[in-house]
Amino acid sequence: MTLIKSISGIRGTVGGFPGEGLTPLDVVKFTSGYAFWVKEKFPEFQPSVVVGRDGRLSGALLQGIVANTLAACGLRVLLLDYTTTPSVEMAVKGLRAQGGIILTASHNPIEWNALKLLNAEGEFVSAENGARILELSESPRIEFPAWQHLGVIETHPGGYIREHVEAILKHPLVNPAAVAAANFRVVVDAINSTGGLAVPLLLEALGVREVEVLNATPMGHFAHNPEPLAEHLQEVCKKVKENGAHLGIVVDPDVDRLAFIQEDGVMFGEENTLVAVARYYLKHRPGPVVNNLSSSRALRDVASALGCTTHSAPVGEVHVVARMKETGAVLGGEGNGGVIVPELHYGRDALAGIALMLTSLALEKKSLSALRQELPQYEMAKKKVTLPPGLSADGLLRALSAHYSDYPQNHEDGLKVDFPRGWLHIRKSNTEPIVRIYSEAPSRTEAEQLAADCMHYVDELKENALSL
Repeated sequence: MTLIKSISGIRGTVGGFPGEGLTPLDVVKFTSGYAFWVKEKFPEFQPSVVVGRDGRLSGALLQGIVANTLAACGLRVLLLDYTTTPSVEMAVKGLRAQGGIILTASHNPIEWNALKLLNAEGEFVSAENGARILELSESPRIEFPAWQHLGVIETHPGGYIREHVEAILKHPLVNPAAVAAANFRVVVDAINSTGGLAVPLLLEALGVREVEVLNATPMGHFAHNPEPLAEHLQEVCKKVKENGAHLGIVVDPDVDRLAFIQEDGVMFGEENTLVAVARYYLKHRPGPVVNNLSSSRALRDVASALGCTTHSAPVGEVHVVARMKETGAVLGGEGNGGVIVPELHYGRDALAGIALMLTSLALEKKSLSALRQELPQYEMAKKKVTLPPGLSADGLLRALSAHYSDYPQNHEDGLKVDFPRGWLHIRKSNTEPIVRIYSEAPSRTEAEQLAADCMHYVDELKENALSL
């Protein structure tokens, strides 16, 4: 069993022993720490916290524990039940709450679940606040309120999904009339989670009349591995081609990641989701954009062609959001299909990405495959290295930095090395004794060669058993 406590939340495989898996005792302890952190931030009144969940089998049980623990700590709970991560983020501000918790393990398999923690802005908590929550969750001196000061649990029907969709439709760059006139035929893979509720509702509101939803019912038995990668999406790719659909739409269980499938049944590429949306968005809303250090250089190329600047941040939504605020970015996201539209909220939002992409295709009268050919062409390679005893991740990064000293480097998140035709990003895992190596170049051969050269040097270090 696995339990991972970090500044961004708690996640793990459900069951097992407390402290080793995600058990009711761990959920109570961590939720209590979060509740008392919220009360520290808002001591002058009874705070409210929004609580929602994706379609996982363990979600109802864990959501009940979370909601009742928050009430036992004296908080008012606004229970959304089935919903999406971006909908909860929108609800925190829309319902004027002081925080939010989403029960979801995102793209992790069915045996996992997690508590994603939000602040009063509906954004993931900062490193500083996350550390304070961890501290409070381990404190033996937390005093719970007496019976007359217990909180209440109120149910908000619909999961705030309809309100979320209505806000998207009001965005100036979303054009439902154009989308309706395009007569799109769409196939959706909702992975038996809350995308089966949210995506069809959005498509109907946009005027898309021909929609087939695969794995629509949010009953938690995922039809395949929930990470939206090509090897897991053979069914929907086949269905798009068989049906003569214009495109396929794939979301992860909590609907913050977005992937598209071209009309020929070929994956559009998660890395291209943000790039394609930015290509449309920046034409009408020029300004800085932000991605993470492991995202495609294609965003920089597209932004530069439109006279806009690109900034990179360490991997992780909280870091991307912080950099977006620093730079006044009009758009941001990550290469895993995450699109952040700050005019709506500072969080990855697959529903917003769908609406903007369909509007772009409708106005430009392009197919996804034609659009893909117009984007900068890059290929990625991804490797990982298991570290032997005596070779630390930090030592490896220092050695690689010296090895690539002739090239520009960024050390904010591991080591990012820029080459004239590509880049390498080497970063240590926070949960495993491994180092991940990502590379990108204009061709698959070049990307693989960059990664292979790095791996070869790493192998030399391992063979020599250097203690760094």
